[in-house]
Formats: sequence, structure tokens, C-alpha cells
Amino acid sequence: MKTTACLLSLLATTAAFAPAPISRTTTSISESKADLESLATKLNPTIRFYDPLNLSEQDFWGKGNEATIAWLRQSEIKHGRIAMFAFVGYIVQSNFVFPWAQTLSGAPHPSADLVPEAQWDAVPLGAKWQIFAVISMLELWDECGGGGVMPHYTKGRQPGKYPPFKMFRDNVHFVLDLYDPFGFNKNMSAETKERRLTAELNNGRLAQLGIFGFLCADKITGSVPALNSIAIHYDGNPMIPFEGQFSYFN
Repeated sequence: MKTTACLLSLLATTAAFAPAPISRTTTSISESKADLESLATKLNPTIRFYDPLNLSEQDFWGKGNEATIAWLRQSEIKHGRIAMFAFVGYIVQSNFVFPWAQTLSGAPHPSADLVPEAQWDAVPLGAKWQIFAVISMLELWDECGGGGVMPHYTKGRQPGKYPPFKMFRDNVHFVLDLYDPFGFNKNMSAETKERRLTAELNNGRLAQLGIFGFLCADKITGSVPALNSIAIHYDGNPMIPFEGQFSYFN
């Protein structure tokens, strides 16, 4: 927890530095509904393009249809990645927890005997706020394009491409990039990149179904028959992350 607090204090000081000029990514990527239809065929040749709410034809916040599609693409990729983390994390937490202390006072991590939702409830409030604070910093870095290194994802950046921490690394503190920190994929062919991006989208969609399947099976007994043998009933509300600890209405 102390380490996380130090990291957040460093992040907060970024604006105090005047960075050296950084070349901005100029590649412009815009997508239309036709591009979404083509992508959908690659992702799932059986279902193909499915947009019952006609979101791909909308104009959010008066930014134009291309910016709206870029926002939707970024949102789906982001949610898919978080869902993959959550799905794998649920499985790991159901069987294993870190052996070291969770807090400076020496309190252990919640037992693996608890369902993952109950493990989260047992996490101290301060630790939860630290997690949300780090998430907020990562979101801010994404929205500002890594300090201007990349354009906003609604203005030409490739959907799902997270900006590097170069400006932070050069001016504040060393930190590895989230994607390919050691540069192993810098020479990857365009065909391989496209195949992996397609797989990531499909895996993300499946993970969203998977993690909600776990949550439903634990909360509503019998709602997911395939998970009846492993589901453990959870009395709390998985949609209230600070249940019993914090509320705007108390």
C-alpha cells in the first residue's frame, strides 16, 4: 500500500515538468460503418455485423460519426481487456492468494475459501481506493495520449493502442510500458498483428460473457446450469464495490 501511494504521488507531479519536444504520432485512422461490417465478418462469419441499437450511425457529443465509432471501438476493446483480467483473476483467486501480507499491519490476503466477490468485500477500504486511484491515473494517461505523444483515440489513434510512458519515464520515474515493454513485438508482421488483434476482440467478448456468467452463478443460484457444481452462493451485491464501506447516500 505504501508503494502504491508513492507511485500516485509521482504521477501527480507529472505536470510540474516541462518535457522536451516529443514527436506526435501523425498516423490518422478513421473508421466507418462499412469498416465495422468488414471487421465483424472477420470476427464472426456466422453472426457478422450486429448493431440492433444502430450505435454505429450515431453522433455522440456532436463529434461526428467517425469519432463516435472510434469511441465505441476503444470502449469495446477496453472492456474486453478488463473482462479477460477479471475472468483469469476470478479463476486464480478461487484457488490461490498471495502468501505475503496484504497490509502494513501484517493482515493476510482474504482466504481462497471465500468466493472472489467476498474476497473483494474483505479488502480494506484504503486498499480499494488505491486500486481505483491507479486505474484513474491510467485512464487519464490514455485520454491525454501519453502527454501528447499520441492523438486522442477519437482523433486518429488506432483503437486500443495504449500510449507509452515515455514522457513520464523521461521526466519523472522509470516505468515500463504496458504493452510490449521489452520490444519483442516491434518487428511483428502486419498479418500477425491483424490476426492477434482479431483474436483479442473475440477473446474479450467471450471473457465478458464468462465473468458475468461467474457473477450470475454465484448471485442467482441455478442461473448458469453449467456452473452449478462450482458456484458458491454470494449474499452481497457484486455491482456495489464499496458495499458496507462507503456510499454517497450515507
